[in-house]
Amino acid sequence: MLTTACVVLSSLTFVLGYGLARLARAPRRGPRVPERRCKDEATFTTLHIAAMAAPALRTGLHRDSARKAVRHLHALLGTYAVAITSTDAALAWDGPCTDEVLTYARTALAAGRAQVFAGEPYGAVVVPLTVDGKIVGALAAFDDELSAGLVRTVTEVARWVSGQLELAELDSSRRRALEAEMRALRAQISPHFVYNALTTIASFVRTDPVRARALLLDFADFARYALRRAHDFTTLADELTCVDRYLLLERARFGDRLRFSLQVAPEVLPVPVPFLCLQPLVENAIKHGMGSRGGSGEVRVVARDAGPEAHISVEDDGAGMDPEHARRVLDDDPRREGNGIGLANVDVRMRQIYGEGYGLVVETALGAGTKVRLRVPKTQFSSL
Repeated sequence: MLTTACVVLSSLTFVLGYGLARLARAPRRGPRVPERRCKDEATFTTLHIAAMAAPALRTGLHRDSARKAVRHLHALLGTYAVAITSTDAALAWDGPCTDEVLTYARTALAAGRAQVFAGEPYGAVVVPLTVDGKIVGALAAFDDELSAGLVRTVTEVARWVSGQLELAELDSSRRRALEAEMRALRAQISPHFVYNALTTIASFVRTDPVRARALLLDFADFARYALRRAHDFTTLADELTCVDRYLLLERARFGDRLRFSLQVAPEVLPVPVPFLCLQPLVENAIKHGMGSRGGSGEVRVVARDAGPEAHISVEDDGAGMDPEHARRVLDDDPRREGNGIGLANVDVRMRQIYGEGYGLVVETALGAGTKVRLRVPKTQFSSL
C-alpha cells in the first residue's frame, strides 16, 4: 500500500507541474497575479479535483465509478474530452467523444503502454490502467494539440487512477479476508460443544422428554443464530440472548455445578457489537472455570455504560493462568487448528474493526481466576 501511495503522490506532483506550466504559457488578462499566489491556487485546484475523483475510483472500475470520476479527470487534464474504458467497453466520457475511443483503447491495451493517435480535428492520448500489474482498462484524452507534455501528463494521471483502483482492490481484499474470517469463526463452533449438547439432550429423552424437547429447541435457536447469514454486527441484546441459549444447554450438562450471573445496564442493550464476540468468551470461561474446584465454577458477565463506549467483562473463578501464557494466547494465530473460537479470534476481530486500542484485556494470575475485558464504541457500524 505504501508503494501505491507513493505513486499517487508523485503522479499528482507531476500533474501539478504540468498545470503550472500551462498556466504560465496562457495569455494574461487583467491585473498581474503574484506568482506565489498563482502556484498556491494551482496546487489547491489540483488536489481538490483529485480529492473529488478519488472516492468513486476507490470503489473499483465500473460504469458508475467511471461516470462519477470522468468529469473530475476532465477538469484535471483540461483537454477537449476524456474517456474511461474497461478492456471491452467504453464506460464513461466527458466532452464530445469520438467513435474511435474503443478502437484506440484496444490498441493501447494490446501494446501495454501509452499510445498517441493523430486525428482531425482532435487526436487522442490513450494510456492503459493497471491493478497489481494487470491491465483493466484505459484512460483516453482528446485534444487538438498532442504535445509531449500532454502525453506525460495523461500517463501520470493514468498512474494516479491506477493507484486509486489498486487501493480499491486492497480494500476489497481486506473485506473478503474479514468475511472469510467470519465464515471460519462460524465453522469453528466447537464440535465438542455440539456433541456434548446433543448427548445431554439424548440423556433426557426417556427420563424427561418435555425437558429434552425444550433443550432441543434451545439448541436449534443457538445454532440458527450462530450459523445464520448475518450482518457483521448485531446488538448486545441479541448477543446476550445467544449466550443465554448457550448457557441453558451447559447448565443442563453441568447442573448446579455451573453458576452464572449477569449484570447489564439497560442503556447498552441496543449498542451494536461484532457478531459472536461474547459467546466464545463465555465458552472459554466455562472451559477453564469448570476445570478447577472439583468441576464446579462461576461465570460472571458485566456490561456497563461508559459514555461513548460500552465496557463488557467476562470473568470466571477458575484456576487462572500465568499472565505470560495469557499474552501468548492473544498473540497466537486464531486460525491455527486447536485454537477453537476463543480469545485470539475475538481479539483479532476487535482490533481489525475498531483499531489496535480495542483489543481484549486479560486480567489473570495463578489461583485468581480470569477476567476478560473489552470496550465497544457505541458508533453504528453497518459492515466491515
